[in-house]
Amino acid sequence: MLREAEEKVVRDFNQNPYLFIVGCPRSGTTLLRRIVNAHPDIAMTPESHWIPSCFEERKGLTPEGFVTPDLIPELVHHPKFKKLRLDREELEGLIQSNGLVSYATFVTAIFNLFGKVHGKPLVGDKTPGYARKIRTLHGLWPTARFVHLIRDGRNVCLSAINWTRRMGYLTVRFPSWIEYPVSTAALWWEWHVRLAREAGSSLGRGLYYEMRYESLVTNPAKECQALCEFLAVPYDEAMLRFYEGRTKKQSGLDAKHAWLPVTPGLRDWRSQMSAENLKEFEAVAGDLLEELGYARSPRRPEPKAQEHASVMRQLFSQNGRFSSKYELPEHWTLRCGGTAREF
Repeated sequence: MLREAEEKVVRDFNQNPYLFIVGCPRSGTTLLRRIVNAHPDIAMTPESHWIPSCFEERKGLTPEGFVTPDLIPELVHHPKFKKLRLDREELEGLIQSNGLVSYATFVTAIFNLFGKVHGKPLVGDKTPGYARKIRTLHGLWPTARFVHLIRDGRNVCLSAINWTRRMGYLTVRFPSWIEYPVSTAALWWEWHVRLAREAGSSLGRGLYYEMRYESLVTNPAKECQALCEFLAVPYDEAMLRFYEGRTKKQSGLDAKHAWLPVTPGLRDWRSQMSAENLKEFEAVAGDLLEELGYARSPRRPEPKAQEHASVMRQLFSQNGRFSSKYELPEHWTLRCGGTAREF
């Protein structure tokens, strides 16, 4: 009887996108996506990347934000959109049958179609970089919930500097990554985490929720129960069985591609990060580690390391000015000095 009542609440509150999972890339968001996607009431789309950019740049939209037919080819040819496996005719029908359609309504309809295909009423999205776009997404869907997964930046760094698949992208966007990968990765992690926390704090607890990767992999059942409470859905043990029938045993696969169950200890900066790299990382992002409750190494950065960190912070900000899409966190501006500015 209780389950039926809970299911009715889920069906009645069918506002999609229902949730966004965000976080600095390499923080475990794919693991969390798989866990949430295994819930019987929630379908998680593949990473989108196009949702805020189409709106902010008015791609296929009127200046007022209404959808035009030009949006259809824009989406159909987007490499990430193809993973939704929606027919072009279905998209065109969403416009033709409803007259003037706002972008938010159009995307909601797309998410509803995805949910219908998967037999689930609630649909969410996991795109790590949306940690920088919470305000835009909240403006489009004021009731959407945001789950921010945070991981110790030193372990994120270990993963990021060996992220060969995306290394070309990172070095083009942040040229300092080539010569100073640890400092740049530290700034990159701080940039994502601070922007998400600043935006999330303005939404309130009912819409913004922080999770720690370390807690998730140490006590997954407890953390998933708390997450379900935030999402207003009943906890289901199927969430922790997401890997069943998918695990691959080929040698050489990482945890993601092997579809391993929740596995702690995949990265450990204490044993895997050199003393020099640790000093460099903490000189750049040690303050944020402390704010988040992560223990720093006993030795504090020397003046030379602090000077290097200051130079790298300014260089990171300047390198980002190729685009007007990304802002700096408020705390970042205070540390760099000067007035607030955008990349």
